Amino acid sequence: MVAEGLGGPRHAPALGRGIAAGTGTASSFAGPDTRLRTHRPLPAAAPHGGGAGVEECRGPPPGLPGPARLRSAPGSCPYPVSASNQPVSMVEHAEFLKAGKEPGLQIWRIEKFDLVPVPKNLYGDFFSGDSYLVLNTIKQRSGNFQYDLHFWLGDESSQDERGAAAIFTVQMDDYLQGKAVQHREVQGHESSTFLGYFKSGIKYKAGGVASGFRHVVPNEVTVQRLLQVKGRRTVRATEVPVTWESFNTGDCFILDLGSNIFQWCGSNSNRQERLKATVLAKGIRDNERNGRAKVYVSEEGSEREEMLQVLGPKPSLPPGVSDDTKTDTANRKLAKLYKVSNGAGNMAVSLVADENPFSQAALSTDDCFILDHGTDGKIFVWKGKGANSDEKKAALKTASEFIDKMGYPKHTQVQVLPESGETPLFKQFFKNWRDKDQTEGLGQAYISGHVAKIEKVPFDAATLHTSKAMAAQHGMEDDGSGRKQIWRIEGSEKVPVDPSTYGQFYGGDSYIILYNYQHGGKQGQIIYTWQGADSTQDEIATSAFLTVQLDEELGGSPVQKRVVQGKEPPHLMSMFGGKPLIVYKGGTSREGGQTAPAETRLFQVRSSTSGATRAVELDPTASQLNSNDAFVLKTPSAAYLWVGQGASDAEKSGAQELLKLLGARPVQVSEGREPDNFWAALGGKAPYRTSPRLKDKKMDAHPPRLFACSNKSGRFTIEEVPGDLTQDDLATDDVMLLDTWDQVFVWIGKDAQEEEKTEALKSAKRYIETDPASRDKRTPITVVKQGLEPPTFSGWFLGWDDDYWSVDPLQRAMADVDV
Repeated sequence: MVAEGLGGPRHAPALGRGIAAGTGTASSFAGPDTRLRTHRPLPAAAPHGGGAGVEECRGPPPGLPGPARLRSAPGSCPYPVSASNQPVSMVEHAEFLKAGKEPGLQIWRIEKFDLVPVPKNLYGDFFSGDSYLVLNTIKQRSGNFQYDLHFWLGDESSQDERGAAAIFTVQMDDYLQGKAVQHREVQGHESSTFLGYFKSGIKYKAGGVASGFRHVVPNEVTVQRLLQVKGRRTVRATEVPVTWESFNTGDCFILDLGSNIFQWCGSNSNRQERLKATVLAKGIRDNERNGRAKVYVSEEGSEREEMLQVLGPKPSLPPGVSDDTKTDTANRKLAKLYKVSNGAGNMAVSLVADENPFSQAALSTDDCFILDHGTDGKIFVWKGKGANSDEKKAALKTASEFIDKMGYPKHTQVQVLPESGETPLFKQFFKNWRDKDQTEGLGQAYISGHVAKIEKVPFDAATLHTSKAMAAQHGMEDDGSGRKQIWRIEGSEKVPVDPSTYGQFYGGDSYIILYNYQHGGKQGQIIYTWQGADSTQDEIATSAFLTVQLDEELGGSPVQKRVVQGKEPPHLMSMFGGKPLIVYKGGTSREGGQTAPAETRLFQVRSSTSGATRAVELDPTASQLNSNDAFVLKTPSAAYLWVGQGASDAEKSGAQELLKLLGARPVQVSEGREPDNFWAALGGKAPYRTSPRLKDKKMDAHPPRLFACSNKSGRFTIEEVPGDLTQDDLATDDVMLLDTWDQVFVWIGKDAQEEEKTEALKSAKRYIETDPASRDKRTPITVVKQGLEPPTFSGWFLGWDDDYWSVDPLQRAMADVDV
């Protein structure tokens, strides 16, 4: 059995290699340097490629639900098997065929030992009584795919469900050819990598599949639940009993009554928590209720009557309990390295080094290793390519038992890494880590197609019409080819948009899009409300009113979706024939008529990790350029396609489409080789968003990291901000550290405490000194103040807006809720 969430169910899917070490293996652990006594484990599923004497797994015994038919190596199937002369095949579940085919997030719940996809608009909702698989696929600059595969364990999930989740994780990793980084996640103690997938927060729901709770869109108005919102960086909203006894003065709470959603903030909650709670409440309205609910914000002492009708009179409330989980920098360097080896059939763990940074040469490709950073709540398992399957299985089991032996918490994070698939968090413990040449075996050429054997599968609209599961997985009602009507808000009216310009928007306007499609022989309708970044509050309010009006005219059947510029969902992006979504500057004046295009125009073309491409018009100045992207510059006499050093093929292709629309034949210009006329059209050269590291094809080894700093407890503590970096992550009442490896920025919010401001530079130096990788102490430190960010800082953030700070972020978030 596998330890802590790895104890497989009696009738579980067949085992593969890696994280869910072999069922049927018994071992005892007595600490480092102690031999592990093991029995012979069941053989693992064979890799792709062939073999003989294969047995076919026929599934669970009658009466026991289970996954689709599996095929595995002899002895690995827990169900009755029969011999077959078929070639050896990987364990394949129907859901595996959909896994990792393109960039993005995919989530499955374990239901009766089977994998069931979670609807995309409910990503971030987790039942405490269940276990889940979460796969994030990223397309790297090299064109290869990178996989992070997590299994999440709810506090109240059964041991059987935990075991099934672990085993499915192994099988899916096998299907992905062993290239996934595997993570164990425990409710309330998730890794920053995991939390980064859910920038709007995580909701823990009571119950689970065993008690009949399912992932359905709760669009009805009979909901009654109370969510406690905690966390400044990543929100965790936990369902608690609907009573005043659940409240305290230090947190924010959301009372969800279906058609009305009440956000209540305690008198001691801070502005960042209020901002995050507002975003979460609006997310429930827009995603779970499809826009059919109103959000009300109340402060402690100003409770609304409907709240009191449900909760009763408000009693005196206790103070909140701090949930800060910041990292003490004194522990950053406390790590040890152990080797797990198999000699004469016995497992042994031995100490390799008790002080980091470690030498990369210590990692032998023929062995497995455990990097112990338990003082910071993390254990890493490194699997050498040449290690035998027993060692790979025992490495994780040993790590789990190691956690028990060392007295670390049960929720200590475990990360399993294949050789050549090391993460930056792992590499930081080694001095001068060098990525080896990508070869396999004795000099065999590395074939990228072998590592990421992933081809984009054409979207099957016909299947979507009959498959709700596929629609849920892709977040796509159909392929975007349905009938659409688009109106622009002008004054208090909606005015039809010329169909020849569909897919082109003005950032100063708001729009309503009615989409009609067929599903299962029935007519479906979606109303998108698109709000430009520069649209006025009047236009936003009018668009919301007219959306409700249109919904009523259509009998109340359409699904309503509110969309903010830059946050368009995949389905909306698919509605314009694969062309980039274009956003022009300007909008409609109150007197009527459209903003005239400028003589000189500059467009930024950027593709997201999901593959969608946007082209946004900017002020035509050199400071707007960004080495990560492609740009189109159109002047009265010429047109240029500027290709930044980090621009992708998708961005170059999107720029070409834009140029066709503008009727221009461009001169292609590579960054660093611009003609004088190019700079003259932009008003002369100027610093712009770039970094010398963009020239380094191995930039993925040290991605930028953002930390929030605090000295309130009397010692310097840091808390990493998870996920892709956005401007919203910069809390105005904090000091933040942005580490881009070749330099460290100290960003000072306007509401930061004076002590934090004066300690900022010391904090940055302390951060560099305590880096586990023993960074160069001469690493440059740059102090940046809110609102005065240079392009060398802002270029690391997606969709940076120089005017963002002109409106308070909390006020912006509350613009369309009732206070």
